[in-house]
Amino acid sequence: MTLEESIEMTVKGCGVELYDIVTTKENDRDIFRVYIIAKDGVSLDKCAEVSRLISPILDVDEPMYGKYNLEVSSPGIERKLKKPRHFEVSIGEKIKVKDFEKNVLSGELVFADENEIKIKTEHGEEIITHDEISSASTYFEW
Repeated sequence: MTLEESIEMTVKGCGVELYDIVTTKENDRDIFRVYIIAKDGVSLDKCAEVSRLISPILDVDEPMYGKYNLEVSSPGIERKLKKPRHFEVSIGEKIKVKDFEKNVLSGELVFADENEIKIKTEHGEEIITHDEISSASTYFEW
């Protein structure tokens, strides 16, 4: 079992889903971020619970060499969409998608599967495959 699979199983046991795992460096600190999602939202108490439960896993199977900080949080209302699963859980939300030719589509995500997504734009519905997507994210109109 991989580290990600162990974390995912533990997160599911807490009643939430694993959205993504990101390793980064900020202010000369290594950070191991675990993003979780839930239909009813993610509370601070839930983040603390997940953190307490996955910390021993990371003690045994260190994700980064040396000292690092563990952060568990929601990916937020405006988040990056990288995996097909990210699109699937974002159906009904507003997204912006950039393809490799630098064209940008924005609108409501109405369909997503392992191969493609469908966006309802002001000009109609547009279909784009995951292979054509350079970057994508959700956005919120304030």
